[in-house]
Amino acid sequence: MYTRDANPQDPLLRAWLALARAPGLHADQLRPALARAGSPAALWRERPERLRALGLPPGACAVLAEPPEQQLDADFAFLQARGGWLLPCTSPAYPVLLAQTQTAPAVLHGLGDAALLDRPQIAVVGSRHPTPAGREIAREFATGLARAGLVITSGLAQGIDAAAHEGALDAGCGTLAVCGTGLDQVYPPRHRDLAARIERGGTLLSEFPRGTPPLKDHFPRRNRILSGLSRGTLVVEAALRSGSLITARLALDQGREVFAVPGSIRSPLSAGCHDLLRKGACLVTAPADVLAEIGLPIENLSFDFQSLETRSVAPRLDKPREILLDALGFEPASIDELVDRTGLSAGSIASMLMTLELDLRVAPQAGGLYSRVR
Repeated sequence: MYTRDANPQDPLLRAWLALARAPGLHADQLRPALARAGSPAALWRERPERLRALGLPPGACAVLAEPPEQQLDADFAFLQARGGWLLPCTSPAYPVLLAQTQTAPAVLHGLGDAALLDRPQIAVVGSRHPTPAGREIAREFATGLARAGLVITSGLAQGIDAAAHEGALDAGCGTLAVCGTGLDQVYPPRHRDLAARIERGGTLLSEFPRGTPPLKDHFPRRNRILSGLSRGTLVVEAALRSGSLITARLALDQGREVFAVPGSIRSPLSAGCHDLLRKGACLVTAPADVLAEIGLPIENLSFDFQSLETRSVAPRLDKPREILLDALGFEPASIDELVDRTGLSAGSIASMLMTLELDLRVAPQAGGLYSRVR
């Protein structure tokens, strides 16, 4: 691993900086070439035909034959300024589980605590537009699993990803964000504060060099790192065409566990999870279920998370609001539907929904619907 104290003119470091800029280069392509060449430094400024003969892809051959010196200087200066690090696939510190996967990155860039890479990880993914209940469940799972000793790994996306990162951070535990951009950028931009929290209390990781923008095809590529780092992947809410299902499929291809949280049969955001369950994913309703499947002792939980139904007792409601909350259940409903279920007037229901929202017992959703918050 190369840190801020490394000599930026070291030929070996400069070769790795160049390899980090080689588009499409994977560890399983690079390792045979290094075995034949002897070291990355031996590839530095080598003739393109020689590099192609070693089995390197054209993009890597071009970068190594004519290295972009100014970019390499700027890349290392960025890592130095932010206290970051460069992790080659040949380093003993390279994550063991990730190294076992196909198309593992040749080089990783990191900001924050590199020691988190050595700890057992669980990937938590899901919808970018979750229900309030889904967001809450993701936070609760992340909090419980983090306190049990697992690093919560996700993709810094809005929705379930953000809730998982926040749950781990709020528990005072580390979390790891795999980014689909260079580490000098944050995507989505609204997560700048969250990214800063993760850099201070966890790890930001990317295979992409400084300056890489958030291109569409970068995020499916990021997903293989998410699943590859982790003992298993937990999907909280996902539609049938969700990108989270790509991560789950990659986890299965990599021989890792996939966990899914069930939901309402009427909710499109539960359809992806239910499809995973039909295909053999493990149904989980509490952090303890995940711990049991991956072989960590439930005793590691620092508080009772045996069931997500365990809660402190909330203040009692008056009778009309109790009736309304019971009628709402845990599936979204409109005011008209609640009028039919309760016999109350639309005006009184709207007023009570407003007070229940202020009490954080219900949350508005798109289309004029309301859902109960657990």
